[in-house]
Amino acid sequence: LDACEEAGVLPVIDVEIEQVAAGTKGKKAEAAKAAGKAKRQLTSGTGDRYRVRVTDNGPGVVKTQIPRIFAKLLYGSKFHRLRMSRGQQGIGISAAVLYGQLTTGRPALITSKTGPRKPAHRVKLTIDTRTNTPKRTGETETKDFPHKRGTSLEIHLEGRYAAGPRSVLEYLRQTALANPHAALRFAPPGVKLGEEGTHSFVCAVKEVPEPPREIQPHPYGVELGTLIKMLEQTEERRVSTFLKRSFCRVSPRVANEMMEVAGLSPTAVARRVGRADAERLHHAMNEVRVMAPPTDCLAPIGEDALLEGLHKEVEADFHTAVTRAPNVYRGNPFQIEVGLAYGGSLPGDQTARLVRFANRVPLLYQQGACAITKASSSVSWRGYDLAQPRGGLPVGPLLIMVHIASVWVPFTSESKEAVAAYDEIHKEIRLALQECGRRLGVHVRKQKKLAAAARKRDYITQYLPAVAEALRDLLELSEPQTKKVTKVLGDTLRRSRSP
Repeated sequence: LDACEEAGVLPVIDVEIEQVAAGTKGKKAEAAKAAGKAKRQLTSGTGDRYRVRVTDNGPGVVKTQIPRIFAKLLYGSKFHRLRMSRGQQGIGISAAVLYGQLTTGRPALITSKTGPRKPAHRVKLTIDTRTNTPKRTGETETKDFPHKRGTSLEIHLEGRYAAGPRSVLEYLRQTALANPHAALRFAPPGVKLGEEGTHSFVCAVKEVPEPPREIQPHPYGVELGTLIKMLEQTEERRVSTFLKRSFCRVSPRVANEMMEVAGLSPTAVARRVGRADAERLHHAMNEVRVMAPPTDCLAPIGEDALLEGLHKEVEADFHTAVTRAPNVYRGNPFQIEVGLAYGGSLPGDQTARLVRFANRVPLLYQQGACAITKASSSVSWRGYDLAQPRGGLPVGPLLIMVHIASVWVPFTSESKEAVAAYDEIHKEIRLALQECGRRLGVHVRKQKKLAAAARKRDYITQYLPAVAEALRDLLELSEPQTKKVTKVLGDTLRRSRSP
């Protein structure tokens, strides 16, 4: 997704999973199932082997870069790049390759094509875990590629394919919700891509999101270790020049004030700053007042695109979305977006479904430890005519979608599944939810009034024949006159039902 957007291409992504072998437990499960004695823990298929293939229509990867990108840990192109992006450290792809290598012993197969008239390069790679270097085990050229350009990654791995709220299908469904400009296709085990059983998520927005701009780090957001490393590697001679050119919103006046608070000489040399001086400088950088960083480094989904995604993926009677103005935590810009869907096919007797995103990426696990969950539960949903247990999410046919966009999302751990509870983030989520909640409350109260009016009309309809008979007896009407009175009452009732 990142590669396609950087190239200005509407993403078209295919995901295929094919089971190639059943593991020991999987074979036991099949035997038990055939004997009619299958147990739940055996039918999970733990230990099965799968071939997972992901193909995109992005710009492709240059042949010389393929080994380092896919088979070298921490070879990230986004280190110290402060702008909103999905990946950051360069761990995900190479870790997936390593997992497949460790569980099956087979190399990853990468196919990349960089132009319509160029051949596709197909490379087999493994990772030398002792030296963290890529090893090629095969390389060929091919013309067999589904797009004019793009990349395909194929990994053999051992795992368990499961359905439910934390499945591959649900992950892709949520990805389509937060990325309405992307077209996704998914072929689960036993299904060929494009055949019956393929899950397709079409794009609802025909425009590529505006690319975010890269900014320099803000003094409030840099850690001490990072500052020391920046001082060691800088090409600037003086500390004052280093501060002005390495950080955003640092003017000459602010740089001099920081050095004065840190007790450094105006002519101090950057590469000669010791650890003690660096620690004082780090403290001074957080003490001196600095303007908030620019926010053009963010690329939010946007209210219109968010509504398109909700309409496309969630069948409901009411949809609304809010995009808050950018804010800052510890010198890092962030932006909160919230979408609500109510009624329709959503279950009305269950707790509201909370869908969390960080930089357009779904967060499926650790919901209870996430600031998004805590902020959503802290909102008083009863004020919007929804039932809510104490300290929990509301109950009703409701889907809550919360997205945080930031140059550096504060995850609680390296797993990137829960957002840390900073006060600024908690406050922005609550305000966005309350704004959507007010709109939802208007809709719910209107629906309740319409339902009450419908019940009254049903009572009138039920007793209309009796009213006509009573009028006939009281006024001594003839049969034609009685029919006319009944018709007038019926027409009046029908007009009252029309909007």
